[in-house]
Amino acid sequence: MALIVVTTSPRVAPGLLAPAAWQALTRGRVLTGTPDHPYLPYLGEAGVRVEVVTPDPGALARESRTGTVVWLAAQDGDEDFMRAVGHAAISLDEPPEIEVVPGSYDLPGARLLDLVQIMDRLRRECPWDRKQTHESLVPYLVEEAYEVLETIHEGAYGPPLREELGDLLLQVMFHARLAQERTGAERTGAERTGPEETAGDGFDIDDVAAGIVEKLIRRHPHVFADVEVSGAGEVGDNWETIKAAERAAKGETASVLGGVPMGQPAISLAAQLLRRAGRAGAPAALAGDLAPPAGARLFALVRETQDAGLDPEAELRAAAREYRRRVRQWEDAADTL
Repeated sequence: MALIVVTTSPRVAPGLLAPAAWQALTRGRVLTGTPDHPYLPYLGEAGVRVEVVTPDPGALARESRTGTVVWLAAQDGDEDFMRAVGHAAISLDEPPEIEVVPGSYDLPGARLLDLVQIMDRLRRECPWDRKQTHESLVPYLVEEAYEVLETIHEGAYGPPLREELGDLLLQVMFHARLAQERTGAERTGAERTGPEETAGDGFDIDDVAAGIVEKLIRRHPHVFADVEVSGAGEVGDNWETIKAAERAAKGETASVLGGVPMGQPAISLAAQLLRRAGRAGAPAALAGDLAPPAGARLFALVRETQDAGLDPEAELRAAAREYRRRVRQWEDAADTL
């Protein structure tokens, strides 16, 4: 005989089970140690009787030796309990066969649902998280973005980059959670039809995701529609045309420099302004005789670097890292004297 363990994911809507799980639930007595298991009502509607019992590893192992028993595991996996069942089974003269049947699988991106729940709880229960605002979080957003940048520059593409991206994702989630509180009510999936439903200036993380999904589809007609392109260059040209149409639809002033964030670091700002203006055919003379003089010299150096096919921001960062290395060498040498 056998013990069949049916697992379910808390990130999948209750009631959705794989065919193998439904079959397993009809093969023997069904037990669970979780009285509030979210699948119980749905299994009841389907005619599957589930007995809620006090978890007893030894008793479960012994019963499985003489008949087929199905254990509906808690959604955290019941790992400690199942480990104890395994030890109890091994100690028997004739241990039962133990089979694990996944009832539902996480789809890609499912762990983001965990982040939503964690963020909700932190906002309710943590004094520090409760008092944060969009404004107070700005330094962390900038800091985390630069830490991602530094990790990439260092070539740490494994766990370090994964961790820094997680920190940056937290900032996105935090700002979306703050905006959600301005809606006055939370919406369920059944109530949601699109971002336009959100009242006032509030929104939530689903609205953020919906917005970028719609934008990516709109700006990639060569992927999601029947537009044909000859290569990456034409993709970039189409992108700029579509962005210009979007700005016009919003009533924004038509300008090749529309949408350039003026708050970014000065080197990257100058580089982006030059790129945008250059693509539009702006005369090079517009960059001459700028004020103040020191800024004009730096601006000219950015243009010179771009004309050489280099990224001025990356070049300056590389020089800064080399300078940091030399200073540290100097410090180490000074310590040995």
